[in-house]
Amino acid sequence: MVVDDDPDICGLVEFKLSHAGMSVVGEPDGERGLRAAEDLLPDVVLLDWMMPKLTGIEVCQQLRAGARTAGIPVMLLTAKAQEADMEQGLAAGANDYIVKPFSPRELVRRVEALLAGAGDLSGLCAEEQTSAGGTQRTGTPDNEGE
Repeated sequence: MVVDDDPDICGLVEFKLSHAGMSVVGEPDGERGLRAAEDLLPDVVLLDWMMPKLTGIEVCQQLRAGARTAGIPVMLLTAKAQEADMEQGLAAGANDYIVKPFSPRELVRRVEALLAGAGDLSGLCAEEQTSAGGTQRTGTPDNEGE
């Protein structure tokens, strides 16, 4: 599932993931995306950060708080490129984080990794907060998605 208020981005992501053999549902805002995720329980949710009604961060937090949705892998797909933004996204429960503009090929690879359970970056934020000298990001993102 891809949730993005930019129809061009939503369409591109749907097209690329569909051509990679995935079934994709698109939603235009955070509120509709959250409802759809709760109803459909997709394999993965790709969220834009800055959307009307609910931000991607708010959707991610609500998915993590829900008993049925807590385990759905979440990838933030956003123009917010600062390290602090990534840390905030991962702290909110995202498993991966991709900055726009992005490589469609890399997006597909990382969604596939999430689906395989290999690209989860969410633990890095906790490591960085507890490590005195900080932890360098060396993991590859997981892709589990629809």
